[in-house]
Amino acid sequence: MATWRVRRAEGVAVIRVLLVHDECLVRSVLAEWLRREPDLAVHDTSWRGAPGLLPSVRPDVCAADLECADSYGIPPLGELCRPGPDRTPPRLLVLASANRPGLLKRAAEAGALGYVDKEGSPQNLLRGIRRVAEGERFVNDSLGFGFLKAAEMPLTRRELSVLSLAAEGASIAEIAGSLHLSHGTVRNYMAAITRKTGARNRIDAIRISQGQGWL
Repeated sequence: MATWRVRRAEGVAVIRVLLVHDECLVRSVLAEWLRREPDLAVHDTSWRGAPGLLPSVRPDVCAADLECADSYGIPPLGELCRPGPDRTPPRLLVLASANRPGLLKRAAEAGALGYVDKEGSPQNLLRGIRRVAEGERFVNDSLGFGFLKAAEMPLTRRELSVLSLAAEGASIAEIAGSLHLSHGTVRNYMAAITRKTGARNRIDAIRISQGQGWL
């Protein structure tokens, strides 16, 4: 039975979906495929354009690819889930890979209800959207190993943010400005990251974290 978040049009329960993906060709093809379903009203956009569309689209579900070209590769999931003055936040479903446990951890911390394996069948995406629209959790079994790896990660979300920026070549000052931290706090985070990863230095910490799929 559809929840209050699912609107009805011409006798059909319609789920409003905002598809967020930074690869235009992939996004366009996927959006056209989803639009064949009579119960889905699909809008698509890049990560950069997503926040601006939320007030007008008012999606029931945001289906977002966790690979993000902007923001130093860090998906701004919080912007998708933030409530507006006259709207409830959409439910979040992510397109993920088991070999990127760091991104799975970010999605879980952002409150994602659905996790669709990008290596799986496209039918999983349809099932995931419909389940999440009902307020139910949906997780592909194939992502289980990724979640186990995510649980073993020694770094906090803030430390991952600092390290992600460092991996893109950002300086201490640039990291501090981006995350609204002092220079000293950023240095303390980098020291903790180096210690937790067993690295020799910042570059080694980046190499280890990328090899583990944390970044």
